[in-house]
Amino acid sequence: MTPRLTLILALMAAPAHAELVLTSPDFAEGGSLPEAQVLNGFGCSGANLSPALAWSGAPEDTKSYVLTLFDPDAPTGSGWWHWTVANIPAEATGLAAGASPAGLPAGAVEGRTDFGTPGYGGACPPEGAGAHRYVFTLYAMPEAALSVDGETSGAMVGFLANAMALERAELTVTYAR
Repeated sequence: MTPRLTLILALMAAPAHAELVLTSPDFAEGGSLPEAQVLNGFGCSGANLSPALAWSGAPEDTKSYVLTLFDPDAPTGSGWWHWTVANIPAEATGLAAGASPAGLPAGAVEGRTDFGTPGYGGACPPEGAGAHRYVFTLYAMPEAALSVDGETSGAMVGFLANAMALERAELTVTYAR
């Protein structure tokens, strides 16, 4: 067998990289956000509990993850950042329900939401505004840690994640009052 043929056969036999996938036992893609993940404030009366999330299929070079929750339909002209978590260790395969703020993996950092504080801030679109989309995005990162903290804005976390990500996965749900 020639070296070239050996290389081709070896590449064909190598396992293909699985696609990064983000799921939740609390809701399905395209479904509705449960009351447990709705804000308790601004006229909403949910439990404001961060959802359980699971992921798989990360690229081999993943050193950490970034997770964001963004509402592109908020009537601000720039959307609304509901949650950012950076520096989730590469070994993590998900987050438990209620992980924000005290149940995150060691080293993970929550950034500042558009509510003005770090941590999970649930859905609460304006009354009568119709359904808003809530986009959970998981980014596989080539760096073990981004230089962010609890004062880093959602927009900055999103910028860094989009600029550097090896791959990303989204899970979109809706909610209306």
